[in-house]
Amino acid sequence: MTDLTAAFETAVAQSKTLPARPDNPTLLKLYALYKQATEGDNTGKKPAFSEIVERAKWDAWSKLKGTAPDAARQQYIDLVEALKAA
Repeated sequence: MTDLTAAFETAVAQSKTLPARPDNPTLLKLYALYKQATEGDNTGKKPAFSEIVERAKWDAWSKLKGTAPDAARQQYIDLVEALKAA
């Protein structure tokens, strides 16, 4: 296990115990970075317009297309650190 992977797993655990619940755009960013870091580019079918939550998640993840998994891991770690400090 690399240092980045270990730090990412720690950040994932810490994201569940943040002092305050992040706002919805931040939660979507965390979701998208996690999915990009663990699964790579979004290849799923775009949800219907009426599926509001699923569509928002899909859109957030799709915006990260082409981002390397390691870069997504680092961005996730940085975001969790910023949320812990807030």
